[in-house]
Amino acid sequence: MKIAYSPCPNDTFVFHAWAHGLIPGAPELDLLYADIDITNRLAAEGSGPDVLKISYAALPWVLQDYALLPCGGALGRGCGPLVLTKISGPAGTAPDPAMLSGRRVAVPSERSTAYLLFRLWAEQNVPGGVGEIVVMPFHEIMPAVRDGLIDAGLVIHEARFTYPSYGLALLTDLGSWWESDTNLPIPLGAIIARRSLDLEALAGWARASVEYAWAHPEASRDYVMQHAQEMDPQVAQAHIDLYVNEFTANLGDSGYGAVLTLLQRAAEAGLVPQMDYATLLK
Repeated sequence: MKIAYSPCPNDTFVFHAWAHGLIPGAPELDLLYADIDITNRLAAEGSGPDVLKISYAALPWVLQDYALLPCGGALGRGCGPLVLTKISGPAGTAPDPAMLSGRRVAVPSERSTAYLLFRLWAEQNVPGGVGEIVVMPFHEIMPAVRDGLIDAGLVIHEARFTYPSYGLALLTDLGSWWESDTNLPIPLGAIIARRSLDLEALAGWARASVEYAWAHPEASRDYVMQHAQEMDPQVAQAHIDLYVNEFTANLGDSGYGAVLTLLQRAAEAGLVPQMDYATLLK
């Protein structure tokens, strides 16, 4: 069975047992390690593997061919994307969101949860809306804001810890906004499988792999670090602790509620296609 997921610690931790033949009855995996932008594209083109990890924001473009599995993915709290600017508010306070009205904002992708959260937040908080959206590689965004090439930047992951070194100010934490607005976790990475497959069996194998990882955390350590791209072991463990949680084993009502809320709001805003997501997600 062909499967694609990222080399990030949370994915390698979750799928270690299945990838190493430790789940009884589960098929052998033909593995592709790929960043989520690549898996988003493969799934949308219809040429993707049998099972993939994609962004929840990319689901609307693949749901005709793929179904969402209720386990193996990533939802979280306290891990949201940030909107950064070069201009601080008075006395070091956060800048006024209204400053983004008609301005240029850099984003790393237009098919990401981060992008959908930003547009939904801007709809509520930026009078008249933002101006031009500029897609650029993630590592170029903070320097571009610092150098005045872009008015604001949407950043994720480790940037929440490093942005002060670029002399940038936090305009808003989109994760905090989402959680306070919805009381729901942030939908990040989804595990999808072709609808022609035995989805119940696939979900069972994925959940068994998650449970094995929790029961034997030391078993996956070498595998995780082999693919962690020179990440410090403590940072890799923190990554796992943040993104592998109750929703990884079972989306549950809160998990499905988070996904439905995100996609339905995005559809109402014209950011994703209109569909009956309540039917397609289950």
